Amino acid sequence: MYDTPKNCIEFRLWGRYALFTDPLTKVGGEKCSYHIPTYEALKGVCKSIYWKPTIIWIVDSVRVMRRVQTQTKGTKPLDVGGGNTLSIYTFLTGEKVDAQGNLVEKGVEYQVRAHFEMNLSQASLEKDRIDGKHYAIARRMLERGGRQDIFLGTRDCQGYVEPCVFGEKEGAYDHDKEIGYGLMFHGFDYPDETGKEELVARFWRPVMKNGRIDFLHPDSSEILRKFIRPMAAKAFGLEQNLKPVEIEADELGVIE
Repeated sequence: MYDTPKNCIEFRLWGRYALFTDPLTKVGGEKCSYHIPTYEALKGVCKSIYWKPTIIWIVDSVRVMRRVQTQTKGTKPLDVGGGNTLSIYTFLTGEKVDAQGNLVEKGVEYQVRAHFEMNLSQASLEKDRIDGKHYAIARRMLERGGRQDIFLGTRDCQGYVEPCVFGEKEGAYDHDKEIGYGLMFHGFDYPDETGKEELVARFWRPVMKNGRIDFLHPDSSEILRKFIRPMAAKAFGLEQNLKPVEIEADELGVIE
């Protein structure tokens, strides 16, 4: 199953609901989901599977396996002044049917391919850049369903992961040649990863081709960027708040 490069993982991601929040609705109480996962949301899933500040997860591609549906639900989020307030959220869901058209399962499902690169802005972690051990741990954590809870865009939407072969099985949009989604949020440039003490938002124009979306690399010149605010990077150190990957791999008993 793992004939991919030694820094790449492929996994199935699914759940009952998803909420990949459109930034235009993020500030107010009525949140609405994009129709496809954002790069930042899928990167968050990868970090929940396995993450250390030594590496940066890069999401390469996603396949949408079930035809998208939307569903509105009344929720009671916490109010700034205390207590709860009533809001209407628009979630994503979908349906899985058998060959006879009978409903088997409700929910969204995706296939994701991602790889990690070394975080060169963290000079103090140079000795921790052992890609084989990071890959071995990431693979082990994926097989166990992730190191932390998996969420599909927001904590309201519990998700699940398991290894898969990217491209296997037929998806709902495999025969749709091209679907454009206009200007969409891509992700954030954090100072921990860029080395610049600023928070920057990225935007792009995704296109799904035959059920597959190939993400632009965060460093791509085609991405639009907007400065948000100054932000200081968090300091990490192998002798301070971080366990070396060699020790962690030995404790888990993983083999490169």
